[in-house]
Amino acid sequence: MNVLFVCSRNQWRSPTAERVWRRHPALSVRSGGTSSNARHPVSEQDVAWCEIIFVMEEKHQSRLRAQFGRLLAGKTIHVLDIPDDYQFMQPELVEQLEASVASILGLD
Repeated sequence: MNVLFVCSRNQWRSPTAERVWRRHPALSVRSGGTSSNARHPVSEQDVAWCEIIFVMEEKHQSRLRAQFGRLLAGKTIHVLDIPDDYQFMQPELVEQLEASVASILGLD
């Protein structure tokens, strides 16, 4: 399953999610940001590639829908409600990502 993780600047939250989930045998993962100055801005190729998108906040979903409208048809977007309060690989962030993504996707 191809999964895209999205936050604003692709600096802390989405790269942490990518690192946490990239070794899971059932998943292929990428991350990106909605900001033009993101480390890796979400591209049309990213959206076309993925089956499921996890965004950290509602505003990320809104930005994706505004930018990629039709490309998102048939894509599932889950809002994780994880605020921009964490650093890269911060244990509390890792725990939230492990629990929420596993629960939504039905993974161990």
